[in-house]
Amino acid sequence: MLRYAATAFRITIVSIVALGLLYPLGMTAIAQALFPKQANGSLVVVNGSVVGSWIVGQNWTAPRYFQGRPSAAGKGYDPTSTGGTNLGPTSAKLIAATKLAMTQLEKANPGAGGPPPIDLVTSSASGIDPDISPEAAYWEAPRVARARHMTLDAVRSLVAAHVRGRQFGFLGEPHVNVLELNLALDGIHAE
Repeated sequence: MLRYAATAFRITIVSIVALGLLYPLGMTAIAQALFPKQANGSLVVVNGSVVGSWIVGQNWTAPRYFQGRPSAAGKGYDPTSTGGTNLGPTSAKLIAATKLAMTQLEKANPGAGGPPPIDLVTSSASGIDPDISPEAAYWEAPRVARARHMTLDAVRSLVAAHVRGRQFGFLGEPHVNVLELNLALDGIHAE
């Protein structure tokens, strides 16, 4: 019995060292060597300062900016506490929150026409989704154009230029990265 325990102990130590230390260090080294920007969080740097990440949504509240999906992560857009609301489609709480979000968006976007797209009133599973649908961006365009004293056509053209198609032509849905679009509105070129 003692012999089996000693073998199990050695296998446990080897596994801990190999899988808990060497493998993560090796993968981190490879990621840093081959994909340093992505390995460090896909941070967006403007004039030497980090202004966000391409892969983490942010809370945009000024009318002059496109707004992303609502967040249920932590206290909102918290990448250390990701998660959705976990409310089902028949949840009274989800229905009330969605109706409230629709009312607030319609009030803030009087020229949008029609109800807001669903991705503007419901949070994603992660709570930090950086993208919205092209329909959502076009829906918000009248507010942004009005706040920036731009023509609606100019804002819509900017949206169209930032629509990303499906990955490999068939994975996912077309989307617009909100940070990228808002930086383009400000005429900022991120590093």
